[in-house]
Amino acid sequence: MKKKLLFTAYSLDIGGIETALINLLKKLDYKKYDVTLILEKKEGIFLSEVPKEVKVLEYKISASPIVPYRKIYNRSKLIKWTNRLKNKYDFACCYATYSRPGARLALAASQNTALWVHNNYHIIYPDDNELRAFFDGVLAPKFKHVVFVSNESKKEVCKHYPEIRKTAVVCNNIIDGKKIIELAKDKVDDFKHDVTTFINVGRHDEGQKRLSRIIEASKKLSDKGFTFKVLFIGDGPDSRKYKEMVEDYHLEDKIVFLGRKKNPYPYYKLADAVLLSSEYEGYPVVFIEAMIMDKPILSTTVSDYEPLVNKYGVFCKKNANDIYYMMKDYLEKGFNSKKKFDYEEYNSTILDSLDEMINNE
Repeated sequence: MKKKLLFTAYSLDIGGIETALINLLKKLDYKKYDVTLILEKKEGIFLSEVPKEVKVLEYKISASPIVPYRKIYNRSKLIKWTNRLKNKYDFACCYATYSRPGARLALAASQNTALWVHNNYHIIYPDDNELRAFFDGVLAPKFKHVVFVSNESKKEVCKHYPEIRKTAVVCNNIIDGKKIIELAKDKVDDFKHDVTTFINVGRHDEGQKRLSRIIEASKKLSDKGFTFKVLFIGDGPDSRKYKEMVEDYHLEDKIVFLGRKKNPYPYYKLADAVLLSSEYEGYPVVFIEAMIMDKPILSTTVSDYEPLVNKYGVFCKKNANDIYYMMKDYLEKGFNSKKKFDYEEYNSTILDSLDEMINNE
C-alpha cells in the first residue's frame, strides 16, 4: 500500500523555494508514495515540471477589497477544505514557510506533519515579538517536525522561539545535479567570456541580497585598474536602483544585467567564480550549484558556510570593503576547489531524512 503524501505551497513561480520543491518532487519514489500538491495559485514557470504522478490542486483565497465578504468567503472555504482533507494523508508538509492557508491545510490533512523553514527568520524579524507573530501565524508549534535547511537558521530561530526546539530538525534541499550539468550545455549569445567573470544569481532585493556591496567593490576594483566583469542574473524590486548605481559609477563595461533566466547554468559554466553578497540566506542553493559546476564560491559569511571554507571557496565579512579585497585576491591569485562535490551522495542523505520523517508516525 502506497503512503499518501501532501505538500502545500504558494505557487510555482521562479524562486528558491519553488526550485527546491520541484527538485524534491522529482526525486520521490512514486512506487512508494501517492503525492498531492496544493497551491494557493496554480501557476508559475515551474508548473510544467511537476512530475505527472503528482495530483495538483488549487486553493485560491479571495482578495476582495470588501473585507466582510473576503473574511466570510475565506473562512468558509478553509472549513470546507479542512473537513475534506481531515487525516486523509500519512504525511503532510507545508513547504512554503509563510503560507498560512498551506499550514492549516497540512495540519488538517495528517497527524504526521512538517513545516519547511527556508530562511533564517530571526534575521528577517530581529524583533522577538515579530518573530513570534510570524511563527504563531503559521501555527509552528503544532507541527510534528519543523524542518530547517541550515544549522544556523535552526539555532538562531530556536534561541528566540523556544516552542519548536524539540521538533526542530535540519534537512537541506534536494538538488538536481544531473539536470544542471545538462542545462549548462545550452548555448548563449548575450554574453562573451573575454575577461575574468564573476556571476551573481538571485533576486534583486537589497534587504537580503545587498548587491550594492558588489557594485561598490567593483567601483574600487575599476578605479585600481583591474579588468573583470560581473554578471547579474535575476531581477526584483531594486533592479532599477542597481542599474542607476552602475550608471552613476560608469561601470557599464564591468557589470552586465542579464535579467531573469530560467536556465542560468550556461552562464555559470562560462563564468570563473560565483559571487554572493547577501546579508542572510537560508541555505544558499547557489553554493550547491557552484559546487556542481566546479566553480569557486566567493561569498559573505551566510548560513553554514564554515564547512566550505578553503575547500569550495573563500568567505568574507558582510561589507563592501571586504568583498573588494576578496574579489581583488581572486583576480590576483585565483582559487581552485580542493574537493569534487558528489551531489548524488548529498541527495541520498536528504531523502533518507525525509523517509524517516514520513515513516515516523
